Amino acid sequence: MHNYGNKVIYQIYPKSYKDSNGDGIGDFQGIIEKLDYLEQLGIDYIWLNACFVSPQNDNGYDVQDYYNIDPVYGSMEDFDALVKEAKAHHIEIMLDMVFNHTSTAHEWFQKALQGDKKYKDYYIWRKGKEDGTPPTNWVSKFGGNTWEYVERYDAYYLHLYDVSQADLNWDNPEVRDEMAKIVNFWMDKGVSGFRFDVVNLISKPEVLEDDYQGDGRRFYTDGPHVHEYLRQLNNASFGKIDALTVGEMSSTSLENCVKYAGENRQELSSVFNFHHLKVDYKNKNKWDIQEFDFQELKDLLVTWQVGMQEYDAWNALFWCNHDQPRVVSRFGNDRTYPKESAKMLATAIHMLRGIPYIYQGEEIGMTNAYFTDIKEYRDVESLNYYKILKQTGMSEAKIMKILQERSRDNARTPMQWDDSIHAGFSEATPWIQEIKNYKEINVKHALADKDSVFYHYKKLIELRKTYPVIQQGSFEVIAKDHPELFVYKRILGDTEVLVINNFYGKQVDYKIEQARNYELLLSNYGERPYTDNMQLQPYESLIYITKPQD
Repeated sequence: MHNYGNKVIYQIYPKSYKDSNGDGIGDFQGIIEKLDYLEQLGIDYIWLNACFVSPQNDNGYDVQDYYNIDPVYGSMEDFDALVKEAKAHHIEIMLDMVFNHTSTAHEWFQKALQGDKKYKDYYIWRKGKEDGTPPTNWVSKFGGNTWEYVERYDAYYLHLYDVSQADLNWDNPEVRDEMAKIVNFWMDKGVSGFRFDVVNLISKPEVLEDDYQGDGRRFYTDGPHVHEYLRQLNNASFGKIDALTVGEMSSTSLENCVKYAGENRQELSSVFNFHHLKVDYKNKNKWDIQEFDFQELKDLLVTWQVGMQEYDAWNALFWCNHDQPRVVSRFGNDRTYPKESAKMLATAIHMLRGIPYIYQGEEIGMTNAYFTDIKEYRDVESLNYYKILKQTGMSEAKIMKILQERSRDNARTPMQWDDSIHAGFSEATPWIQEIKNYKEINVKHALADKDSVFYHYKKLIELRKTYPVIQQGSFEVIAKDHPELFVYKRILGDTEVLVINNFYGKQVDYKIEQARNYELLLSNYGERPYTDNMQLQPYESLIYITKPQD
C-alpha cells in the first residue's frame, strides 16, 4: 500500500517565481537559484505550472508543443539542469500536463485546418443546428459559447475553455497513444511526478445535447470513458515507474474521485477537488461574492476526508494555487492578524489526511494583489469577465472589488524575495506588477524572523515527516457544528493527534470532551499547556499529541 502521506509538494508558477536574465519573466535558472531555500523548507516535489511552448493566451495552458520548453523559461538544457540540481537537493520535479485540449497553434490543429483527416480526428467537431446556431448552448469556462465555426468543414470545433484551446478527441486511440508518448518522453528526462489539468473532462459523450439547466458541464464532467482512459494512460506511461500523479478535477464528485485515486484502481495517486473553494461564491457563481460559509467549508473538508479514506484514496490538501486568491486574504485576516491567520490556515489543512500542497509565497503569507486599475490585470479570465460585468451595467468600483477578491492574478504576482526593487524578483519591469506590501512581506524578512509564517510551514512539514499518525492516521471530526472552530483528530493505533483551529478574529471558549493526556506539538501563539477548558485567541491553532504511556 502506498504511503503518499509523507510527501509535501511546492507549486511554482515559473513566470512569477524568479527572473535570472532580466527580462521581467521568471525562468528555470531563477528556480535553480532558489533550490537551497526550498530544501530548507523541506518539500519533496516542485510542481511546475505549464511550461511547454505556448502562444500564452492562457499563460501556458494552451500548449503548442508538448516536447519542448517555452523559450521564455529557458532552454531544454536549463530544464535538464533544473531536474538534476533539484535531485541534488532531494527534490523531484512534477510537470503539468494539459491533456484536455491543445492550442489551436499546435501542429495537429493546424494540419486539421489544412484538411488533414487524420489530425481533424484528433479534435471534436460537430455540425451546427439547422437554424445556423452552434451545435449546443454550452458556455465556455471563460465565458461565451464553447464552439467555433470553421468554414472548410462547415462545422464547429469544441473548446470548453478559450477559443484558442481546442478540445482533444480522447475517443480516438491515436490521441491516447500520443498522450502516453508525451509522458514517457518526460519520464526519460528524470521527471517523476505529473499533474493532469482538468483531466476529468477528457471523455465527452457521443451525443452532445443542449443544457437548459446549466452551462453544459453535467454532460462532459466525469464522462463515460474517463476511468478507462486514465487506466490506459497509467499502464502505458507513469504507472511503469510508479510516478506520483494528481488529477485536477473540475466540478467533480466524491463518488468519482474515490475511483480516480483509489489504492487499487491504477488510475491516479491523488486528486484535487475544489468544492471547499466555492464556499464564498454567492449562488455558486465565482463572480458574485459573499462572506465564506464556515460551516459549509468544514462540512466539505470532513466529507472528503471521510469519503476518501474509506477507499484508501488520497486527497491533495490545498488552499491556494495559480487559479485561486491568496488564502490569508480569503479565509484569514491579512490586515489585523496576517501572521496568526496564515499560520492557523496552514495548520488546519496540513494536519489533514492527504498530500499537502504549498503554493509559492503562501509560506511567507503573501496576500491578494488589491489592484485598483484594470490595466494592472493580465489574466484572460479576469479581462473577459471585466467586459461581461461591464455589459451588465455594474459600476467600475464594484467590478474592481470583485476582481480584487476573485482574479487569478492574485496568485500570479511576482514572488516577494526581499525589499529591493520589484521585490527581488527581477531587475527589469515584471510581466505583472508586484504587490505594494513586498517591503514588509518577503522571504528575507521571513527567514530572519523565527516567529515567521515560513518557520511555521517548515515545522508542519517536519511534523508530517516525523509522525506516522500524521502521514497515515485516520481522520475524525470533533465538534463538527461549532460555529467558530474546526477541531479534528488523527488516529493511528494508540496515538492521537488533536488539532484545534479558531477561524475567527475573536476569543473563543472551548471545552474538550473525552480529554486525554496530551502534549503540545505546535501553536501559533507560543507555549500552550493542555487543559480541558481553553480560551482560544483570535485565529489560534494548536496541535497536541497523546503522551506515550509510561
